[in-house]
Amino acid sequence: MRILFITATRLGDAVLSTALLASLLDAHPGARITVAGGPVAASLFADVPGLDHFIPMPKQKRGGHWFTLWRQVIGRRWDRVIDLRGSLTGYCLRAGRVQRWQNPVEAAHRLQQIAACFGINPIVVPRLWIGEAAQALALAWLQPDARPILVLGPTANFIGKQWPLDRFAALAQALTGAGGPLQGARILLIGAPSERSSAQALFEALPHAEDGFGLGDLRVVGAVLRASHLYVGNDSGLMHLAAAAGVPTLGLFGPSPPQLYGPWSGAGPTGFVTTDRPYPQHWEKLKAEPDFLPHMMDDLPVARAVAAATALLSRGR
Repeated sequence: MRILFITATRLGDAVLSTALLASLLDAHPGARITVAGGPVAASLFADVPGLDHFIPMPKQKRGGHWFTLWRQVIGRRWDRVIDLRGSLTGYCLRAGRVQRWQNPVEAAHRLQQIAACFGINPIVVPRLWIGEAAQALALAWLQPDARPILVLGPTANFIGKQWPLDRFAALAQALTGAGGPLQGARILLIGAPSERSSAQALFEALPHAEDGFGLGDLRVVGAVLRASHLYVGNDSGLMHLAAAAGVPTLGLFGPSPPQLYGPWSGAGPTGFVTTDRPYPQHWEKLKAEPDFLPHMMDDLPVARAVAAATALLSRGR
C-alpha cells in the first residue's frame, strides 16, 4: 500500500497529525509512506517506518506550492491520500481513497476534530518516531549530568502568546531552588534556532541554564524531552512535542483557547493554566488598544503556574 500523507505547515498541528499517521501505520503494516508538509516539521517524520520521502512545502505565491507538490506525486498511483490541509490535490491524482480535512461543526480539541474527520476510534495519541542516531545524539547531551531536567519553552510563533521572560525565570527559581519540587535540577531552554535572541534576557536571568536552541533536529529534542522531568512553555509546537514525548507538560495560555489546543494527555500527564482574562476578551481589548499585543499574557501570575507544575509532578510519569 502506498499512502500520501499531507500534513500541516505549523509544527503543533504536524505533531497532532502524527496520531492519524500512527493509526494508519498500525492498520496497514508495511505500507510505504510519502509525507508532505511544512519544512519545519521535516525531521519529525524522518524515522517514520516505511517512509519513502518527505516533500517540504515552503509557501509560494498564488498557491504555487500545491502545483509543485502535484508535479512530484502525479507519476505514482496512491492507494490512499490523506490531506489534513483540505486541498483538492488528491482528486487530481491517480488515487484509490481520498480523505481530506473538513472544518468541524462542533468545537472540540484539535485532536478530537482530526479523529472525527478521519474516523479514528478510539483516539490514538500523537507518536514520536526516534531512531538510534537521534537517540545517541540525545544521550550524548544527557550523559554528563544525571540530575533531573526542567525544560522551558519561552517562545511562540506569536508575541501575544509569550509569557514574560522574567516570570519564566521566577518559575524556574521556585521549582529548582531550595525546597522546590525539582531542587537542584538542570534547566534547559529550548526553541527554534532563529528564536534564540528573543530569549536572551532569560539566559541572563538564569546564568546556569543550558542552551537547547541549537538542538535543531526534532527527534533529538523529542528524545531529550522523554528523559526530562517537566516541561513548561507557551502555547506552541514544542508544547505539543513535549506532550507527545510523555514528559509532564504544562501549557501557558492567554489569547488562544486551551480547550482547542491544550497539550493532549495520553503519553504522559498534561495540564494548562490561563490568564485572568478569558480567551475571547484578549482580542476585544487588542482592537481597542493595539499596544496591548505584547501584554496579553501579563495577567498569568507565577504562583498559578508554580502550583500547576507542582501538581503535575506529583502525578508522576
